[in-house]
Formats: sequence, structure tokens, C-alpha cells
Amino acid sequence: MKIKLKKFKIVKSTNDIAIKLIKRNYSKPTLIMSEKQTGGRGRINKKWISQKGNLFITLFFRLDQKKINFRQFAILNAFLLKKLISKKIKKKIKIKWPNDLFFKKNKFCGILQELIRFKEFDYLIIGIGLNTNFAPQNKSFQSTCLKNIINKKISNKKILKIILDAYEKLLDQIKKMSFLELKRMYR
Repeated sequence: MKIKLKKFKIVKSTNDIAIKLIKRNYSKPTLIMSEKQTGGRGRINKKWISQKGNLFITLFFRLDQKKINFRQFAILNAFLLKKLISKKIKKKIKIKWPNDLFFKKNKFCGILQELIRFKEFDYLIIGIGLNTNFAPQNKSFQSTCLKNIINKKISNKKILKIILDAYEKLLDQIKKMSFLELKRMYR
């Protein structure tokens, strides 16, 4: 399934842009990318420090919860991103359930999944904050970035393309496969 890409220079939050688009009747699967967020957020209203040079994206689409529900998607998101990034950096990545990726004891990726209902449809919103080239300082936890892990500058454009392609494939697979089949495939 083709996903439309929308790029921005600065937004408050890519998830907020997704919500606005949905409420304007925009229902096509869309990936929003911004170079900077001024109000990025994580779970439980925690702030996500959005340092320019890292990758901030949100994907949204209609969700048929009879096929794969909100919680199952949280599992698939973590496994999918772990698998994609592990291929790129060839290092051991751990998932801190339900929504963080760590290298050693340092966080480098957060996933904020939200569900909204609009005009009788459920929409899944998947926000991904990926520290590609900078490790923001955070008082709550230690962070790192992919550049520090592999000692090489990361192309956000290339990572974005890999993620976009993977989610297009996943959205097609959801039509044909069960949650358990998908989980086994991405694990």
C-alpha cells in the first residue's frame, strides 16, 4: 500500500499534524516528517527532546481493530523498527516495552502510538523519534544516537526511505496475514 510522504521544516509535533489531517478528512495512509519539533512528546505526556539532525516522523492510517488491534500494533512497531535498525547498525538492540529501543543502557528511539476515532473510523497514529546523529541530554534516562553507536554520520533520508518502504510492506501484509504470523516474521 502506497504511503504519502509530507515533509515539514518545523512543527510542534508530527503526531499533532497527523491528528489535524485526519480531522480534515484526510484518510490516505500518510507519513509526516519534520526536521524539528518544538513540542515533541512521549508516553504519559513526557517530553521528547527533538534535536535538529535527528529523525521525527509520524505514520497514520485507518485501523481495522478486528484484524490487528492497538496493542498488537505496538508489538509489531517495536519489532519492525528493531529489525530495520539492527540490519543497518549490526549491533544488539533491546526493546524496552512497550515503546523504546535501547543500545546497551542508552535510549535512542521512542515510539508514541495513539488511536483516534473520526467519522466512524479508527486511525492509528505512530510517532517515531529516532536519535540518528545527536544524543539529547535528558534527566530521566541516558540517551545515545545511531551515529555514536557505529561512529558514522547517519543519512536521515536513507533511514526515512527504509522505514517508509517497511511500513508500506507491512500495511500490505496485514491484509493477508494474522498478527501471530506477522509477529514471527518481524521478531
